[in-house]
Amino acid sequence: MHPIGLFTDFGVAGPYLGQVRGVLLEQAPGAPVLDLMADAPAFHPQAAAYLLAALVPEWPKSMVVVAVVDPGVGGDRLPLIVEVDGRWFVGPDNGLFEMLLRRADHWRCWAVTWRPSRLSASFHGRDLFAPVAARLAQGEPPERIGARRVEPFRPGDWPDDLAEVVYVDCYGNVMTGVRASQVADTTLVRVGASRLGRAGTFSDHPVGMPFWYENSIGLLEVAVNQGSASTVLKLDVGKKIALENV
Repeated sequence: MHPIGLFTDFGVAGPYLGQVRGVLLEQAPGAPVLDLMADAPAFHPQAAAYLLAALVPEWPKSMVVVAVVDPGVGGDRLPLIVEVDGRWFVGPDNGLFEMLLRRADHWRCWAVTWRPSRLSASFHGRDLFAPVAARLAQGEPPERIGARRVEPFRPGDWPDDLAEVVYVDCYGNVMTGVRASQVADTTLVRVGASRLGRAGTFSDHPVGMPFWYENSIGLLEVAVNQGSASTVLKLDVGKKIALENV
């Protein structure tokens, strides 16, 4: 029995996450279910794709991930099963898995042709993706579940590193879609009229001073020592930054 992880924009309040967990408890009893992220960028598969790719290395190799940021739910986008370097993902074919595929050593993809007897127009996370993940977690191959090999949607115009905000955490720290390893230490991050230098960590600067640093999942993050970079610099998901080499 493989562990199942949930990466969604459902939020922890309200009924949605609980309903998905209930399906998994019923259909994959005994499988550990982890809440990996419930506040992925809402309605924003591109931003979520960079965040998902940065988080995945911290998760078990055997994990089955229900990944749902799906503003086109109920439309003509395909439901997918994707195997990426040994991990399994179930979710919409809207680019959410693009950065995983681009950075993978190997991957395979299937479109889910099976449909449950109950399939709401607006909650495929509960009715379709969770049951498929439950069966994958029990070792069923995609073909037995009801899936056929396909090439997924590949948004080729997305950059390898996205110079915009992809997530704001509870402290107001601002994660970007840029891998810090791809940026020189001397690079300045320009946000409006502000130009921010690199720090090793928060205490390298006085309280209230903004800077950028490499966060714990390897992304370029803009922060303020003991303050909210989102508030101070007026940054939210989708806001672009500029990188200046000096």
